[in-house]
Formats: sequence, C-alpha cells, structure tokens
Amino acid sequence: MPLPPNTTPVPLPIFFPAMSPADPTSTQASAPTSTPLPGHIEEKEARGPGDKIASSANGDSSPSTEEFPQPHLRLHLNDLTDDGTSIFLSSISPSTLLPYAVSRVQKALYVHPTRGYHIPSTRSVTLIVRPMNGVAYTTGIDLDPEQHKEIHLSSRYVASISPDRRGHEIEGVIVHELVHCYQYNGHGHAPGGLMEGIADWVRLGADLAPPHWRKGDEIKGKWDAGYQHTAYFLQYLEDRFGEGTVRRLNEGLRTSKYEEKSFWTGIIGRPIEQLWDDYKEQASEGEGGES
Repeated sequence: MPLPPNTTPVPLPIFFPAMSPADPTSTQASAPTSTPLPGHIEEKEARGPGDKIASSANGDSSPSTEEFPQPHLRLHLNDLTDDGTSIFLSSISPSTLLPYAVSRVQKALYVHPTRGYHIPSTRSVTLIVRPMNGVAYTTGIDLDPEQHKEIHLSSRYVASISPDRRGHEIEGVIVHELVHCYQYNGHGHAPGGLMEGIADWVRLGADLAPPHWRKGDEIKGKWDAGYQHTAYFLQYLEDRFGEGTVRRLNEGLRTSKYEEKSFWTGIIGRPIEQLWDDYKEQASEGEGGES
C-alpha cells in the first residue's frame, strides 16, 4: 500500500502502515478466541524519584535461563550509494543492534517466554532501509502478515539526524517499530494512539527518548494522542499501579475486542477519563519542580 508523502498515520489494525513521527532536532523535516479481560489491579504507591523508568519497562523480578523465541532477522538496503544508507551502516551495527532490540521489546511486553503472557509468534522481521518520506513504518507481508513483518526505515530521515544523535535515534526508532511486531491491538479496535503510545513507552523505558520529549508538554491533549504523549501517561499508570501494568494492558488487547469502558475498568478498575484527569493533575503539580 503506497504511503502519501509527508504523512505519519496512526497504525491500522495489523500495523500496516504506521509511520513514526520525525524528530524535530533533525536537520530537515521529515482471529483469536475471545476470553475475559484480566482482573483489575490494585493501586500501588508511586516509585520515588530515584527509580528509573527503564526498570519498569524491562525489569524481570524472577530471572530465568529460558529465552524468548527469536525471529529470523533480515536487513535489506535498497541503495548502497544513498547517503542515508551509508550513515546508517556507520552509525550502528545491525547484527548486534537488531537482536538486542528484539530482546528488549520482548522483555518489556512479556517478561518471561513461557509464563504469564502469550507472546505473538513473529517468525521473521525484515528491516528495509530505503529513500522515502516520513521516518519509519511497520507492516505485515502478504504471505502471512501475522508472523512475518517488515520495518521500513527512511534513509532520508537517517541522513537528516544530527551527527551526535544518529546511533541513539536510529536505535530508538527501531525499538519503537519492533513493538508493532509484538504488541496486540484489541482485535483491531484499539485506538491507534494507544498502540503508538505503548511503542514509545518501551522506547522511553529503554532510555532512548529524543531530547525534544518533555513530560510537562504531554498533558494538554487527549490521553490517546499517541507517541510520547501517551507514553508518559502509561508510565504514570505503571508507577501508580505497579510494575507490569502496561503488560496487563497489552494482554487485555490480546484477549478481547477493545471497548473503552470495559477495557480500562476491567484491568485497572477506573474509567480512562478519571485516570487521565488524575495524571493531568499530578503532572500540573509537578511542573514547578521541573526544568
């Protein structure tokens, strides 16, 4: 499906195509069986300021020697003479970064390969670096869109990234897109902003946030505005209701068709409007102490 130029649409039901937003710091613009929702969780005390977000997104309270099933990873470079392709190859080591990023995403969303939650059977992921508008998007291939995924990364965008941020930004975009290879979507009915917010929540927890992300700026719109706007809200829920909250949301998106009221009250015990108002109130109170 061709993408219109200069667009970053929210994801369609099986995540094709869904564009990642450009980084303003760059030098140029750019059928499962239905089962009941998991029971809601009780509120926990928020973590202290010394606790890092990364621990909630990637922590495993019971480490195991078992490993998640790893997909077959492929890299396709459309044009070796393209400046962005050369920058991509000189900024990261794909053979190291891709397996590491897959593992980070798996642990963020599922913790353990055989216990608790049901990880999707993603068998292959192909990263395609090519000249195109936008930043990146993830799609399923026609042969089997559920098990075989493609991530398209814009070499034009790569070329636009500030030299001191290239490796960090490329890794962040790849982690974000890999989440779309492993998350559930409420049988195709979840808001696109929630899907993108979960992807950026994992990126946030991996300490890969771009410098333009600001928590205080994310309370002015709606909860499902997507990307970092929703990511900070999800981290608030993770802090308030305990580690694993976002994983439970993802599991709820696997087991049932998304219906807003029953989804949020079934998992967390409160309607989304109340949760968003609570988040905005807390964020507003904290603005005075943030730079």
